[in-house]
Amino acid sequence: MRNRRAWWTGLGTGCLGGLVLVGTGYLLTLAFGPGTGGPLKTSVVRWEEAQTVEANWGQMRFYFRGETALTTNALVAAAVVEPGKAVHRSHRHAEEEYLIVVSGEGTWQIEDRQLPAKQGDILYVEPWVYHGLVNTGTRPLIFAVVRYKSKGVPSPARPDDRPDEL
Repeated sequence: MRNRRAWWTGLGTGCLGGLVLVGTGYLLTLAFGPGTGGPLKTSVVRWEEAQTVEANWGQMRFYFRGETALTTNALVAAAVVEPGKAVHRSHRHAEEEYLIVVSGEGTWQIEDRQLPAKQGDILYVEPWVYHGLVNTGTRPLIFAVVRYKSKGVPSPARPDDRPDEL
């Protein structure tokens, strides 16, 4: 879906700005302002300091976004997903990504497979592999996401014409 792709692409620009929630639960870029003026610097961002976006599935807390010394568009965030919900449907993108289950339980969606997800699990996702995580538990599922594109390394070409979100 284009809106979904625009959101991920917007997060990768290295700029700070606002997000808007669309009725279906997708986030997309609203108005990103000027960037930070260079790579991110060493810092600690506390839970309560992270930029928080509320959604019908829970909330996303953005810790770091933008350029680093070795990446063009790093994203580090935490999602709090309510029971029976997901941040979005299974999707894919050109960047590598790690998802780390901090607490709760759910179901990983990896291509056409579904696997149980529980506290302590870490999923590594190659570029262009469909993936997702649904909270199938009875309490909030918290997971961290780390996504990036390395500097000087071209993104793999789109492998086919399938949509980026299922």
